[in-house]
Amino acid sequence: MKTNRSPLPRPARRALLVVHVIASAAWLGLTLGLLALGAAAGTTSSAAVVEASVRAMKLFADWLLVPVGLLTFTSGLLLSLGTPWGLARHRWVYTKFWLTLATLTATVLALRPGVNTAVTAVAAVLPAARRRDVLFGPVVSLCAYVFMTVISVLKPWGLTRRGRRLRETARRPVTPPRPADYSGGSIVPVAGE
Repeated sequence: MKTNRSPLPRPARRALLVVHVIASAAWLGLTLGLLALGAAAGTTSSAAVVEASVRAMKLFADWLLVPVGLLTFTSGLLLSLGTPWGLARHRWVYTKFWLTLATLTATVLALRPGVNTAVTAVAAVLPAARRRDVLFGPVVSLCAYVFMTVISVLKPWGLTRRGRRLRETARRPVTPPRPADYSGGSIVPVAGE
């Protein structure tokens, strides 16, 4: 029978898990910070608060979001490949993989450019309705991260087809190889016995 051993030794697996949890929490925290700053920029009438909020969002988006997102994605991918959970064995792991990839892509292609546009807009002194656009990215990201956290804890949906197939293969009894001296139902005596 196949063993379900992890290719990563336990200390490495635990260290990687700690890195992944810290990076995921940091990504969630950054998103909450962006949401708070975006809410401040979109709801205040003070030009100074709007400018400070949007410039702080740019600082977070430019220096922290992508590196923390990449660390979360990479550590999660390594964990899935280096543990019995696997990448495509459980639906919740597979779902987290694709959602993390999608939010990381959205961060690079939409959220960061949106924050940069907001900085330009603040310089042009746009109305508050236009400034609220900076809320969309953090709200979507926050929803995705909370959902991924929930499925990490609850681990719903069971195995994928591939996971079920691998489990069944592992459960099948292994037929022992036939000894070389076995012939047609009787054991041939070996000389000297």
